[in-house]
Amino acid sequence: QGMDGIETLAAIKSNGYDFPVIMISGHGTIEIAVDATKKGAFDFIQKPPDLNRLLVSVRNALSQTNLKKENQQIRARLPQIPAILGDSDEITHIKQLIDKVGPTSSRVLVTGENGTGKELVARWIHEKSQRVHAPFVEVNCAAIPSELIESELFGYEKGAFTGAETSRTGKFEAADGGTLFLDEIGDMPLNAQAKVLRALQEGKITRIGSNEVIEVDVRIVAATNKDLKEEISQKNFREDLFHRISVIPVQVPSLAQRKNDIPVLAKNFLKNLAQREISLANTLFSEKALQELKKRVWSGNVRELQNAVERLAILASSNIITEDDVKMLGSSAAELVDISKIVDEESSFQRFKEETERVFLTRQLEKHHWNISKTADAIGLQRSHIYNKIKKYNLER
Repeated sequence: QGMDGIETLAAIKSNGYDFPVIMISGHGTIEIAVDATKKGAFDFIQKPPDLNRLLVSVRNALSQTNLKKENQQIRARLPQIPAILGDSDEITHIKQLIDKVGPTSSRVLVTGENGTGKELVARWIHEKSQRVHAPFVEVNCAAIPSELIESELFGYEKGAFTGAETSRTGKFEAADGGTLFLDEIGDMPLNAQAKVLRALQEGKITRIGSNEVIEVDVRIVAATNKDLKEEISQKNFREDLFHRISVIPVQVPSLAQRKNDIPVLAKNFLKNLAQREISLANTLFSEKALQELKKRVWSGNVRELQNAVERLAILASSNIITEDDVKMLGSSAAELVDISKIVDEESSFQRFKEETERVFLTRQLEKHHWNISKTADAIGLQRSHIYNKIKKYNLER
């Protein structure tokens, strides 16, 4: 009430409604029609309306809406995940394995060092499966406190514990019909392992605080950078769960095992970066720079290489990244050196202490996935001291 047609049209669009709007007016002029079209009207018809034209306009508006919805549905079904790049024998084997394993319902255990792309492999296994239109649900077992992991996986009922003000669906239920990706499963607490094992055996779960049994149909893809057989020997991982989740083992190679893929990866990262940053659109690698990247030790694997490419593109002196630019990356987690080499190269005792401390601290941080609290407990230092040393040595994850 109190609004004319143009104001109503503007309000419809500003409130986020996307249905088509046809304007009919007895005071139509070309200027008003143009203004209405600019504000989002599908069509503008003068009074008295020609019935045939009105019917055609309505039919066209509905057809356009249906096409828009179909386009959105098609886009939603298209893979939104990056391709697995490389043509080395190692990565070709991984791609072939995904093609074979994906269409089955077998459980898969993906292993490999940090930053090798285990999650990407898991996502492509889901993409190649019969469950592709169902959810892919990820759980990072290392990022969830041990006392919360069960409620995260299985859900809970209102009042099940202090703070449970509403009921909540767990990840198993959320992934019903699809794939549940248990990342860093080697860090899952033993009590949660027992319940996961039972869920896999029976295909049923029970929310915390409930007696109702819920049937679930999920495919498990798990990933870890740990040696689970070693964890089993140390009583940190259940052997029966290991055999349940490792029907198909997939070992993702490190960059050290697929050095010939480094130029392909580096150029792709640079291309993606240029799409985000227009100022870097003409930045390229020289051939010698790519060869220099192959010589380096990438302890952080693909993730570290990607960060290095971004740093090189931004800091390079010209739009051609040179061999010298790569060498200027300097000391990082990618170039950890042996203590014996430090002994040979350092004549200053103070410099020797600093270099060995840097190497030791970096390796400990990598070992504990850059969890400062765990690293501090492991090496007997206060967290504040570790933060100070990270800043002192300019360490980067």
